[in-house]
Amino acid sequence: MKSPAAATALFALAIATVTARAALGQELEQEPAPAPEPAPAPAPEQEPAPAPETAPTPVDTSKLWFSGYAQIDWVLHNQTSQDEVDHSTGLPLNQDRFVLRRGHVRLDAEEGLLAAALEIDLNTVTAPQVRPVDAEISFHWPQEADPDDFSMAVALGLMKIPFGFEVPELDSVRPFLERSTAMRALFPGEFDLGARLSLRYGPFVAAVAVMNGNPSASRIFPALAPTGDKDFIGRLGARAEIGPSVKLEAGVSAETGTGFHQGTPTTKDQLVWRDENGDGVVQATEVEVIAGSSATPSQTFHRFALGADARLTVSIRPLGDLALRAEVVRSQNLDRGVELADPVTAGHDLRELGWYLGATQEISSWAMVGVRYDRYDPDQDASRQEALNLVPANRSYGTLALMAMLRYRRGRLVLEYDRNDNALGRDPSGAPTTLKADALTLRGQVVF
Repeated sequence: MKSPAAATALFALAIATVTARAALGQELEQEPAPAPEPAPAPAPEQEPAPAPETAPTPVDTSKLWFSGYAQIDWVLHNQTSQDEVDHSTGLPLNQDRFVLRRGHVRLDAEEGLLAAALEIDLNTVTAPQVRPVDAEISFHWPQEADPDDFSMAVALGLMKIPFGFEVPELDSVRPFLERSTAMRALFPGEFDLGARLSLRYGPFVAAVAVMNGNPSASRIFPALAPTGDKDFIGRLGARAEIGPSVKLEAGVSAETGTGFHQGTPTTKDQLVWRDENGDGVVQATEVEVIAGSSATPSQTFHRFALGADARLTVSIRPLGDLALRAEVVRSQNLDRGVELADPVTAGHDLRELGWYLGATQEISSWAMVGVRYDRYDPDQDASRQEALNLVPANRSYGTLALMAMLRYRRGRLVLEYDRNDNALGRDPSGAPTTLKADALTLRGQVVF
């Protein structure tokens, strides 16, 4: 009988023998792995195929941008102001108030040789209103014009009237609060509907327009055309540097067209009773018959204007630019804003004369001061009756404007005193006298 130790040793030896045989059999059953095949030779390099041809990408020449400005007036004092209402219009006579004089929003678009503009005005001058002031489409050539080369533009729509210097001047650029009396009388609103051709070559500029003849703020038929005839308007100007710090701009303008006198309708006979003795009883002597009248046809009349303008700018260091401006207009039957010109009613042609002289001086880039005097006579042949005699009458308007301005970037604050002279008043005897109409106004403006 074997001892337990010997049995354990024999068992361990048997296990080792079996394990060795199993490993040897596994190795014999496995076949040797085949040798790897040689890698194929690389293909010869080929030139890359050319990229397919594509059409060139067009250059985007379209432009679109917004701009505008706001002018807020505080009328500190106006001598014509009254705490009363004008019963003929229903509007208050008080002028000492805050007013949105102009709030303009403008959209300009341009693509290649074509351009368009739309400008809207918001104001509270008489009542809150929104109205278009500029709406035009135009063709200009060349696309990128050099100031010294020839360029042209043809425009159609509601646009500035090309007469003189002050009428086309932008409201946001003009140093004085408003235009002179003559320009507001002859070209109220400064915009009219029509077509315009503008030319520029070097220092010369020219503009010719055919328009309806009733500006946007005309007293009758504003922005309309009561007649089929059109007004022809044009300006020829030039600019020159007459010294190292001196620039001169000058031009001549003209307008010719047709005015309109509105006819009257047919009226019936009327029976009128005037209770002269106040007894409430109809008396035969208190009854009056007013005969009717037949209709009268509308009529047209000729009107024209000739003008000249000049502006001299002198750079004075270290203050800034000194600008002198002057303009004169001789016209006939053209007043459409202050005293409506109607030679049919007046019985004679109305000869008008207007002019102004002005000067502004910059005081650094922060401030400016200015003075302007303008005068306008709506009828140089006016007369009035004195007893049995017919004597000449002076119906001129004159305004002395004193201006002081503070500027900061795109904003400015303007204080202006207007000393107005006119013949709209009457003295106790009924004779014409000056109507007190001086005004002191503070205006804030921001351009965006």
